[in-house]
Amino acid sequence: MFGALLLSIGQLGDPPVLRVFVRSMAVTLAIFALTGIGVWWGTQALLAHWIGWGAGGIAAAVAIVVTGLALWVLFRAVAVAVVGLFADEVVAAVEARHYPAALATARPLPFAASLSLASRSAARVVIVNLVMLPVYIVLLATGVGTAAAFFLVNGWLLGRDLGDMVATRHLRGDALAAWRRRTRGQRFLLGLGGTALFVVPIIALAAPILGAAMATHLYHRKPA
Repeated sequence: MFGALLLSIGQLGDPPVLRVFVRSMAVTLAIFALTGIGVWWGTQALLAHWIGWGAGGIAAAVAIVVTGLALWVLFRAVAVAVVGLFADEVVAAVEARHYPAALATARPLPFAASLSLASRSAARVVIVNLVMLPVYIVLLATGVGTAAAFFLVNGWLLGRDLGDMVATRHLRGDALAAWRRRTRGQRFLLGLGGTALFVVPIIALAAPILGAAMATHLYHRKPA
């Protein structure tokens, strides 16, 4: 795992990887910016109808708070989903440098398939964490319980998503299902590592790219 991380960091400056990083960050930040604008507009319209004065300032404050909370809670889900749209380029860049034979037999995903994977990824993260929210709240009393539960749940989710970004280029149908069964533990550890990257300031911005690159190394280093 550590070796895969070092190799992934070393490739962050490659033009294809750098392009995906810039595009994915631009789209991710645009989503949150539009969310903030939407909250500001809706709050201002509602308050103007109710109180008729001071609506702009209050709406701006609400928008800042809501957008900040959304960034904190949903950044991982949105960032991984957005990177999923361009993940094929990251995986191909890693394969081109380290696994050229695998690249020659890969089947790049069409944009529609990437969009479907990304949408399902984001939906799973949001739904599962909403279902787990009561558990997080109960465990909050234990101090570290909530953090442990969060890491376990999101490590499982992230490991599945990152693994699929690579495996779907090489496997389909029953072969893909069998690979998922055989690599549960490996993908879970990958997901835990990726989740840890998301809690480190600054590094969190590159965490989805690093995760996709790490998943590529781990896929090809263990026979599929």
